[in-house]
Amino acid sequence: MRYVVLAVVGICAGALVAGGLFTVLLSVGLIPRFAGKTHTNRKVFLYEEMVILGAVAGIIFSVFPGCQTWGEAARSFLPGGMWEVCGTVLLAVYGIFAGIFVGALALAIAEMLDSIPIFTRRIGFRHGLGIVILAMAFGKMCGSLYYFAHGWAAVVK
Repeated sequence: MRYVVLAVVGICAGALVAGGLFTVLLSVGLIPRFAGKTHTNRKVFLYEEMVILGAVAGIIFSVFPGCQTWGEAARSFLPGGMWEVCGTVLLAVYGIFAGIFVGALALAIAEMLDSIPIFTRRIGFRHGLGIVILAMAFGKMCGSLYYFAHGWAAVVK
């Protein structure tokens, strides 16, 4: 009975988190904005499906640790050092796309709340807002690199 209650609570908590994630994405209009900027309005449903697929894949990889070791089977198909090169390239591509998505989401939320224009009007800031935003993004990137370079993101087993 304890496991049934735990499963129900886990499923309900997951549904709440997923609902919150998709509510934020819908309220800021991030996916339609990406489609509008790239002139691919006819592919909005594909974008939405890929976001849902990414969320489901993230859930599976974080909840079931055995799914994180699928690379061991793939190593048998590639010779020696080729696996490390392919893994590094795939990790870099994933990092770029994840960073773009997170940055765009953060900026969309800030724009939705009109926090940047209100802040700039209150302090009398007229020119260079783009430079300030780029500086914040650069600082975030440097902080992330510092965090990962020192091994603070090590996975606890």
